[in-house]
Amino acid sequence: MAKITLSDLLDDLRAADQALRKFEQRYWISSDVFYELYSQGLLDYGENMEDFAEWSGFYKIKQHREKLLRDFSEQRVAKLRATNGDSFVELAPEEPVIEVAR
Repeated sequence: MAKITLSDLLDDLRAADQALRKFEQRYWISSDVFYELYSQGLLDYGENMEDFAEWSGFYKIKQHREKLLRDFSEQRVAKLRATNGDSFVELAPEEPVIEVAR
């Protein structure tokens, strides 16, 4: 297991978002729709093969990092609720470290 800070995870998400926006602006299609076509083998790769491979990679990174953030957030809220009962959830600014499988 590797460890990653929440800041690193958010930085990865921001970088992936920027890369995805670049491709969406270039090809005038959302990354979700692109990836569906790409994963089904329905794109003419031609001269754009390198772009499509890179676009797909950034899309997968974004999906993975969003899942990590969602899972971490749900676990953190569950721990806070266990500590405080079913009352309000008290969030405090702190930077936890997340363990991720590579």
